[in-house]
Amino acid sequence: MTEKNQTVISEFVLLGLPIDPDQRDLFYTLFLAMYVTTILGNLLIIVLIQLDSHLHTPMYLFLSNLSFSDLCFSSVTMPKLLQNMQSQVPSIPYAGCLTQMYFFLFFGDLESFLLVAMAYDRYVAICFPLHYTTIMSPKLCFSLLVLSWVLTMFHAVLHTLLMARLCFCANRIPHFFCDMSALLKLACSDTQVNELVIFIMGGLILVIPFLLIITSYAQIVSSILKVPSARGICKVFSTCGSHLSVVSLFYGTVIGLYLCPSANNSTVKETIMAMMYTVVTPMLNPFIYSLRNKDMKGALRRVICRKKITFSV
Repeated sequence: MTEKNQTVISEFVLLGLPIDPDQRDLFYTLFLAMYVTTILGNLLIIVLIQLDSHLHTPMYLFLSNLSFSDLCFSSVTMPKLLQNMQSQVPSIPYAGCLTQMYFFLFFGDLESFLLVAMAYDRYVAICFPLHYTTIMSPKLCFSLLVLSWVLTMFHAVLHTLLMARLCFCANRIPHFFCDMSALLKLACSDTQVNELVIFIMGGLILVIPFLLIITSYAQIVSSILKVPSARGICKVFSTCGSHLSVVSLFYGTVIGLYLCPSANNSTVKETIMAMMYTVVTPMLNPFIYSLRNKDMKGALRRVICRKKITFSV
């Protein structure tokens, strides 16, 4: 019976968002606008950092990788969501579902590690300004990026392989993408190993990075308070507040979904929480981290001026 069920499930049906049919076009336009904003905002950051030599620093190196991660993270789910909202049969092939899950985990984990690297960069810059160049050497920055990419790849591959060994009794996913927890609820075979790995790896990939970020910013605040300066305190608290707001939004929803018991969480609640970190956070990151940043605004002006000079010549 198990083998039969496994061979029958060749595709999954994504039930999508609980939207009234009369409001489907409105939400389609809204999500399309949010996705386009995410793509353009993150692409602008990447292009500016590449074109302006003043931004070739560790902080903006991490930021460009974060923007690339946000761009890809949103692209894993949003195009399929928009397509299914206009489709009569919102289905996805079995292989396509596992592929979507893999890249979703990969870019989601990558963002987690990059947020840690950015927090550490700010910690060194504020607490050890005289040794910043020595500590944040190109070798260390490159090592942090390579470590982030390798660890996220391993984590995503591990969960994908564990999911591929399961047999499924049903194919209707009450979600807008192939979410790991939603797929586990459809499995006929034993999922204890999957759940154990989610709990253990979740602590390593989510909880520890989150605690490292909190520790970094706690050290920053402590360092600033030791040498009181109204201007310095306002600047640091403004930076920490913006960063921590996105960190809380991202980690809060992810930890709530995957590491805390979900017996009391309704499908609608889980879907809304998933929308927050898959759609809203990647869209807000360019505004919070860059478009409000004076260096980025200066880089934009310099690039525009260079283009004007080139065209005039």
